[in-house]
Order: sequence, then structure tokens, then C-alpha cells
Amino acid sequence: MCDFDLSQALDGPFDYEAVEPESSCSDMTDVEDAIIKLDDGLDLVVSHNPLTMQHMATLLLAVKKMKKSLTRCRQELSDEELCSAIMDSLVEETAVERVENPNTGRKTVTFQRVNSIREYTLCNTSKKDIVCALTELKLHAITLKGGNGDHKVNFKLSRYITNYQRSQIVMLSVSPNLHISCSMKGDTAELTLEECSEKELKLISNDRNMDRFLFYKIEKGIDLNKFESVACSNWYISTSYQEENQAVEMCKVDANTAEPRRDICFKINEKH
Repeated sequence: MCDFDLSQALDGPFDYEAVEPESSCSDMTDVEDAIIKLDDGLDLVVSHNPLTMQHMATLLLAVKKMKKSLTRCRQELSDEELCSAIMDSLVEETAVERVENPNTGRKTVTFQRVNSIREYTLCNTSKKDIVCALTELKLHAITLKGGNGDHKVNFKLSRYITNYQRSQIVMLSVSPNLHISCSMKGDTAELTLEECSEKELKLISNDRNMDRFLFYKIEKGIDLNKFESVACSNWYISTSYQEENQAVEMCKVDANTAEPRRDICFKINEKH
């Protein structure tokens, strides 16, 4: 295991200018720094100090995320855009404790907000945009005509991490204190816009049902994403396929569902 070479796990081609063949993770104190060619004008310098396998895995994840961001760019990046791509590729480590509740037997899971907070608009596969009816605090999907783009909801996606993370976990906020939440009402999951201060949502625990504000962001094909409730498994944010100006609601999709009766896929457009 200690003879693991990071270059074997990365998608090539990469140019290592100063790596000795006998280098390994157990004895690299006197080896020169390695320079990995990521792209034109962008090098990753790896200092060879004795590393653990956890350090190696963290570095690998960061490099692959950075490379993915760069390959999506169809033009040369500015210094500011390049810096943003590097910052988005950072991998944060956190220790999350899972404690079993002696009364319910349910494990307490903690979700911590990290630094990726950006502003986006959402539209479904039928190109209906998500708007907000402020009088009743409800989200609706509607096809906006030219000149009405300012009616789209600008969502802020805050990213969360935990120790069992299977995909990206996000919170969708309409304003600093107004967020999408999902809770079970009888046999049905209900989507609402709920007020809660940002301070209370910096660290979320499921033992107080605070995970109702969180969703798994699941990539579906090219440029499409699904949002599954963390608190209500197999329930997804959805819109009507055909009808206009219908409410955004939760839709159940599990192994017994042949085809969702509602549209659960969204295109995320970054707000500039």
C-alpha cells in the first residue's frame, strides 16, 4: 500500500518533472518537489513530505475537481476566473460525530456548511422558470416571456458536508432567512418556504429535524440536476410537465416508480 503512486490514479497525460522512480509515500523526505502539468499556465506543485493515504486521497480529489472545472471552459480563463476554479476545487476535512439516541435508536448526524455559496436560477426540462408568489410564499414554475426575466427566483446554494456524504448536499435559499424545506405531512412530503436565520443553519443536526432544509444535489446527464430531500428519502423537488403556473411540489420516486409523474430535473444557471 505504501508504494502507491499518485500518478497512477490521475487521468493522464501528466508531466512529472522531478519524481524519482523509487519514490513512495513512506520515504520521500529528500525527494524534490513534483510539478504536475494541469493545463497551459497552471502547474500543481506537490511537496514530498511523508504523507498519509488520507492526505493522498484529499490531494487526488482536489486535482480531479480542478481539472473537471477547467475542461468545461471553452475559452481562456481570466486570473479571477482561474482563482475561482481553484478555490471551488478545495477539499475541506471535518470531523463529524455520529451519536445514537438511546431513546429512539436513531443516529444523530451533523451537517456543516462550507464556503461554496453562489447565486443561481433554476428551470425545468420544459424551460419553465421558478418564480415566487410573495403573497402566499409559494414557488411556481412558469414560462417567462421576453423582458420578464427579473421575476425568476435567485437561489443561493449553500453546500454542506457530513461523514456519510453520498453526493453533494445543499440548501436552497430564496433570501438570507428564507429557505426551501421538506417535511412529512402524513404520507406525503410537503415543500414549503420557511424562515430561519443563517446563524442557526451553519451547523445542522437531524435530531431536531433541521435536516428538512437540506437536499442531495444529484447530477442527471449533462447540465441537469435532481434535488432529493435529506429528511424525506426518495422525495424530489418537482414541477408539472405541461401545465403552466403550477406550484413546485415534492414528488416520490423509488424503485417501484416506473416513471415520475412530474418533472424532477432542473438546469442550474449561474447568476452573473
